[in-house]
Amino acid sequence: MSAAWTVEDSKGELLSHFIGGSRLEVARKLLPTRYDPFRLEVSSSYREQFHRNLQNILKREKWRIVPLKRRSPAQRRKTTSQLELAFN
Repeated sequence: MSAAWTVEDSKGELLSHFIGGSRLEVARKLLPTRYDPFRLEVSSSYREQFHRNLQNILKREKWRIVPLKRRSPAQRRKTTSQLELAFN
């Protein structure tokens, strides 16, 4: 089951320009410095630096990385039927 993640601001609004397929992908988008994904996997000191910088940004901006809620099957069907009507 795939999930999408994004950032929630202090008002509870989701920031759509930070959507990613994993928490790590979203976190990498938040940081101004480009972090190498391979080094994040293999180097604990690099990973610690990454997490420290990430926590500083999240704390300063009062943001949280959260999973996007999936729509129910009924909502998905409704959207599909609306799209079909638009093409007819």
